[in-house]
Amino acid sequence: MFTANAQDYKSVKVGLGLGYASPGGEGAKGGVLVYFEPAYRVNDAIAVGLRFESAVMARGLVVSSGGVTAVSEAEVSGNASYTVNGQYYFLNGPFRPFAGLGFGIYSLASSSVSVSGTSTSVTASASSSKFGFYPRFGFDLGHFVMQLEYNIIPSTSAEVSVTTGTGTSIITSESKNSYLGIKMGFNIGGGKK
Repeated sequence: MFTANAQDYKSVKVGLGLGYASPGGEGAKGGVLVYFEPAYRVNDAIAVGLRFESAVMARGLVVSSGGVTAVSEAEVSGNASYTVNGQYYFLNGPFRPFAGLGFGIYSLASSSVSVSGTSTSVTASASSSKFGFYPRFGFDLGHFVMQLEYNIIPSTSAEVSVTTGTGTSIITSESKNSYLGIKMGFNIGGGKK
């Protein structure tokens, strides 16, 4: 005798939504994010998928020159991420809380900062790609999705030589890249059969 468990939920779903991106570090300013997330349900409790996300925000910069350290707000820039994730659903029914984990590549835009006392703008950190990961928690309510993710991305450091009318100085900067994402959206597909 064999027993078979049929899935109650459709295997394929695509999540779309927006949210608030809150970067870490002093001088940082929050922004907006959008995401696209196709996923496959291995069974009713486990889904694996991809996440494509773009977050527009101002990361804070800690700038040092000549032994003096200051916090500066970088210009607003967009970051993109291309990740793989998995999540576990705790309940079956209309309200489905979940927890999950994802990891992948984060493409970080360059950050510029103005040099005090001049009209000079300096690129404090060049655009780069870094490996990061995120834990996530949330719930599905029918096709509506609400989730919270903390994207953990290594900081970016840079050293720049700036020449002005008064001489040349070396500016070092460190930018925190991690950010909290608070997201709302909806799933196309993936509902009850």
